[in-house]
Amino acid sequence: MGIFDDEGKKPASGHQIGQDLSLLSVEELGNRIAQLKEEILRLERELESKGATKNAAEALFRRD
Repeated sequence: MGIFDDEGKKPASGHQIGQDLSLLSVEELGNRIAQLKEEILRLERELESKGATKNAAEALFRRD
């Protein structure tokens, strides 16, 4: 085992798109669904935030 064996490895996330689900239990599937729903909400909040920032910038530089 070398000194740099762990470099470049990313920690496994809770879910990967396209991952084989056949070995997961019903509870694990439910947990994954909950995690993904939370992530969707987080993404939607970020999208709204960026949209608000864009709108504010457009209003600041808009010349009428």
